[in-house]
Amino acid sequence: MNVPHTRPRATRTAALAAALAAVLLAGTACSTKADGKSTDDGADGVKAGPGVSDKAIKLGALTDLTGPYATLGKSIVQAQQMWADETNAAGGICGRKVEIVVKDHGYDVQKAVTAYADIAPDVVALPQVIGSPVVAALLDDIQRDHILTFPQAWAASLLGKDSIQVLGTTYDLDMIAAVDFLTRTKKVAKGDTIGHVYFEGDYGANALEGSEWAAEQAGMKVVGQKIKATDTDLSAQVSALKKAGVKAVLISAGPAQTASLAGVAAARGLKAPIVSSAPGYSPQLMKTPAAPALAAMVHVASAAPAVSSDLPGVRKMVASYNKKYPGQPVDSGVLSGYNAAQLLGADLKKACEGGSLTREAVVKAHRSQSNADTGLGTPQNFTDVSAPASRSTYVLKPDAKAVGGLVGVEEAHQAPGIDAYLSARH
Repeated sequence: MNVPHTRPRATRTAALAAALAAVLLAGTACSTKADGKSTDDGADGVKAGPGVSDKAIKLGALTDLTGPYATLGKSIVQAQQMWADETNAAGGICGRKVEIVVKDHGYDVQKAVTAYADIAPDVVALPQVIGSPVVAALLDDIQRDHILTFPQAWAASLLGKDSIQVLGTTYDLDMIAAVDFLTRTKKVAKGDTIGHVYFEGDYGANALEGSEWAAEQAGMKVVGQKIKATDTDLSAQVSALKKAGVKAVLISAGPAQTASLAGVAAARGLKAPIVSSAPGYSPQLMKTPAAPALAAMVHVASAAPAVSSDLPGVRKMVASYNKKYPGQPVDSGVLSGYNAAQLLGADLKKACEGGSLTREAVVKAHRSQSNADTGLGTPQNFTDVSAPASRSTYVLKPDAKAVGGLVGVEEAHQAPGIDAYLSARH
C-alpha cells in the first residue's frame, strides 16, 4: 500500500541535498582534499606519519642507563639531547620541534623488546639503539616498521637492512686496519703469531673475521681467546697467549676486559703491543691501576677521531657539551651520539624538502646520501645497504691528560686489501 508523502516537495529536496552533501563531505574527509593532498598532510602540505605532527617530530632512543654500558648510554643521550635543543633553538626541522623519547633497557634484551613495542608507534626514527644483542632481537620489527635506526653497534651482520644503518666502519674492517698498523710499524712480521681476545657473539665474531683474514694475507696466524662479558679477569687468557708466543694482541671486548688484559700482561712480562676495538676503551680506565699499562701498551682502532681532535666540528661540539653539561666527561659516546643525531637531522630535512616525513620517506632520504659529512670524522656513503658506510679507520692512543682520554696517532685511512676483502665477502 502506498503511503502518501506529507512533507512538501521543497523540504524533501533540501533534505536530500543536505544528505548528499554530508556523504560527499565524509568521502573527501577520508580520502583526499580538493587540492589532491592526502589528509595525512600537515598544515604545511608535508605528508606525515607515525611520530610526526604539525608541531613535533618524535625520535626514539633505546639505551642503556643502568647496565654495563651505562656511561656510554648517558653520554649518547645527553649529546643527542644537546643536538635537539640546538636544532629547536634554530627553528626546528620542517617547522617542527624535535623531541627524543628515551627508554632505558639496561642491556636486557627482553626489556628492550618491550620498550620498542612501547615507543615504536609514536616515533619516526631511532637515532640510538645500544647493544648488538638488542639490535639483533629487533631486526625484523624495525624492518617491518620501516623505522630508520642507527645502532650503537658495528657488526657486519647488521648490513643489508634498508632501515638499519651501521655508521662508520664495521668491526672486521677496524681489525684489518689494526693488523696493518702493527705490520707497518714493525711490531709484527711475517711468520709471527697474533693473539685476539674477543667477546662471544656478533661483535667478537665479526672482529675475528677481520683479524684472521688480515693475518693470513700477511703470512701470520691468529690465536683466538673467546670470552664472555662477565669475564673480567683475563689471567688465564694472558697465560695462554704468552705460551703461544704472540708478538701482539688484539682485543674486541669491553673496557673492563681491556684494562685486565693490559694490567695482567704488564705484570707477567708479556710486553706485546695491544690494539683494541673502539668499544673496548673508555677514558675512565685512565683513573684505574691499569692506566700505566694502558698508556704504554694500547692503541685503539676506531671509525671516529679522538674527542681531543683539532677538527673544527669536534672542537665546537666539545665546547658546547662542556657548557651544557659542566663536569661531565666528554668521551667517544658524546661524539658517536652527536654525529648520529646530526646525520638523522640531515635525513629529516631532505625528506621534508621532498614533501614527506613518513618513515619510508625518511629511509629513502637517508639512502640517497652518498657523501654525508658532519665535520666529525670521515664522509659516509649510505647508498649501498650491503656495504659499510666508511672504510677508513683512525688509530688512537690512551692519554690521561687528553679530553676523552685519547689522542690521535694516525688520521683515518683505508687499510690495503679492504676492497678485496669486501668483494670476497660478498
